[in-house]
Amino acid sequence: MAGGIRKPAVAGQFYPSSEQELKRLIASFIVKEPANKDVIACVLPHAGYVYSGRVAVETVSSMKIKDTVILIGPNHSGYGEEFSIMTEGVWQTPMGDVRINSDLAKQMASHSPSLKEDTLAHRYEHSLEVELPILQYFKMSFEIVPIAVFSGELALLKRIGKEIAQAIISCGAKDSVVIAASTDMTHYEPLEHAEKKDRLAIEAILALNEDALFENIAAQGISMCGYAAVAVMLSAAKTLGASSGSLVKYQTSAEVSKDTSSVVGYAGMIIY
Repeated sequence: MAGGIRKPAVAGQFYPSSEQELKRLIASFIVKEPANKDVIACVLPHAGYVYSGRVAVETVSSMKIKDTVILIGPNHSGYGEEFSIMTEGVWQTPMGDVRINSDLAKQMASHSPSLKEDTLAHRYEHSLEVELPILQYFKMSFEIVPIAVFSGELALLKRIGKEIAQAIISCGAKDSVVIAASTDMTHYEPLEHAEKKDRLAIEAILALNEDALFENIAAQGISMCGYAAVAVMLSAAKTLGASSGSLVKYQTSAEVSKDTSSVVGYAGMIIY
């Protein structure tokens, strides 16, 4: 990541490395004319496009992509800081470069002592990277603030979310920012179990209720990898005035694999 350039880590694996092939694949997931709903935040999946791409594309195409997208996702690798924010640089994808909104990112780091400037957590992490080409397909010019979350107590996650929102407000950027939380849902369980567990998690998210989400995860053993990122997003979104949410699409890997014995769930939601 020398020179502030973050190279793609999973191009050619999670999604095509060719711009032409990538655009063709994304276009194949579009089932209706893109909408332009003004949203505060969203939830997007981050698996390989063959499995979760349709959910992500339908969700992104339903909303207005603003000038800055705050990407919050889990840190699968464990490298770097527990709460890692990149405040400078460029992320490259096969669709082109996406610049970090340094002013806003530095304001967030200043407002939230838990957010540490760090590149290591992002170097190999796929959960934010895979969202970028889909966002670029619908809007070529936007900036990002990448945040990777390793774990955290709910009270801390709520506080970080509020601090992120306060930084947005202090910069006068409330109307030009959308927050995207990246997560997959239940991992590697029978279809019936996954759908039941994911329904509980989705209901809590749509109710904008971080407490209910954490209670359901603990009580049901829901293996949702980005629950901490979603909690940060919900706290920030509510501070920015969010009052409701809706489910755009839910499906599992069984839609593609036809294997119902061990599935992963994918949900796309908008918060407004």
